[in-house]
Amino acid sequence: MIGRTTINYQKLLAASGVLLAFYVGTARAADGQWYTGSLVSPSGAEAHAGLIGIEPYYSYTQPIGRFASDGTSHPQHPRQQTFSNSTMWKYGITDHISIQAHTVVNYGWERGQGHSSGPKFGDFPVDMVWRFVDPNPKKYIPAFNLFAGVYFPTGDYNKLQHKQDSSGTGAYVFRMAITEQSTYVINGGHALRLRTWGWFRHALASTHLEDVTSYGTGNGFHGRGRPGMSGQTGFSLEYGLNHSWVLAMDLARDWANGSRIWGTNATGKHVDRIASSSGDWQIAPAVEYSWSPRFGVIVGSAIYYAGHNTGVKVSPQFAVNMIY
Repeated sequence: MIGRTTINYQKLLAASGVLLAFYVGTARAADGQWYTGSLVSPSGAEAHAGLIGIEPYYSYTQPIGRFASDGTSHPQHPRQQTFSNSTMWKYGITDHISIQAHTVVNYGWERGQGHSSGPKFGDFPVDMVWRFVDPNPKKYIPAFNLFAGVYFPTGDYNKLQHKQDSSGTGAYVFRMAITEQSTYVINGGHALRLRTWGWFRHALASTHLEDVTSYGTGNGFHGRGRPGMSGQTGFSLEYGLNHSWVLAMDLARDWANGSRIWGTNATGKHVDRIASSSGDWQIAPAVEYSWSPRFGVIVGSAIYYAGHNTGVKVSPQFAVNMIY
């Protein structure tokens, strides 16, 4: 039963947080550990003004099935596959405020549905990041960051040759997040870093749609569309084996309301529909290796292991973290 399964995952997440709080409640602050950051968790503002962070991610997404509306998994054929590069660019404006942006390039293919007509640039998010609470390890005060920004509609979404060219929504989307980060020493000197976060995204306006679009419309459609609200919550753990090697794990919950489209199709019939909502749970184990405080790599995989109206996916990936 999907209801029972979902409750168990929520209990597991809550129990993990309680056990973590109990385990590190008497720990002291960690010093000298090198990190790249985990695969999913957002990092906060740069530590000092003038620092530049660059972090290119490379991932391959392989669907292995699909979660139905009741949460049961089913085989999926054919399978949409995607290779992506997402690069984060961050600059410290002050000691507490940074600006960051992500450039995303995708290439997709599916048997019987063809390939993208070349690499496709996705929508372009730009955020301001404010660390409004500095960490104080001696008093067990974590760092808190606030994110606020906008997705700019730079990806292809309208009058597509075929669906493989879809890489955006065509809408300006506001997004914000709050994050927490704290670091402790456990097991006689090993660093343990905890991050928790919550994202929220909401479209600022609808967009014009014509013919084949990323909203699932076909030739002859004329109208408008608007992506649904979406968000993500999660936590990550990073355990330092030594200064250079770190074991990392993210656990996150994604959710999205269905997109709405309205207009007329090729026969002139009025269309006004809202797609089904979707959600998933993902876990992302990884290994980090840093050869200095400012340079490192991370290798791991995101595994989408539960959800509804979404794919059962495995996404191996690696990233290089660079700070100048």
